[in-house]
Amino acid sequence: MKRRGLLTLLAGTAALLPWRTAHAAEPSGKAHRLILQVSANDPIAMNLALNNTNAVYEAYKARGEDAVVEIVAYGPGLHMLRNDTSPVKPRLASMKEALPSLTLSACQNTKRGMEKSEGKEIALVPQARIVPAGVVRIIELQEQGWSYARP
Repeated sequence: MKRRGLLTLLAGTAALLPWRTAHAAEPSGKAHRLILQVSANDPIAMNLALNNTNAVYEAYKARGEDAVVEIVAYGPGLHMLRNDTSPVKPRLASMKEALPSLTLSACQNTKRGMEKSEGKEIALVPQARIVPAGVVRIIELQEQGWSYARP
């Protein structure tokens, strides 16, 4: 009798396995969140960050899941978001249009320092937003559970 009860329990559990497997692949509603640091005045590194961004969005889209990416530029990397020096301005515009959840954050501390040393106001690309301090922004996002990469 005990053996029969065990077999019934195992059969019932086995019947649930396909349901659990099918539903495990469904999106949880929570987006995968990635911070990409850009701190070098290097178009190759910035293009790598943008390539990584595309790869993340495409990989999760293929799985039916959402992703959110924030590129944080500070130090010499701020040139990548400057309206006058960015070698990737057209790509930033097209990516931001295609990926509305992509955020381009520019460090206010770096911007002020560049303005002081260059003696002029610096304009950022229209897709960028200012954060008080780039490195602090990265810390805050990591403390909220975001993943971090530096291309």
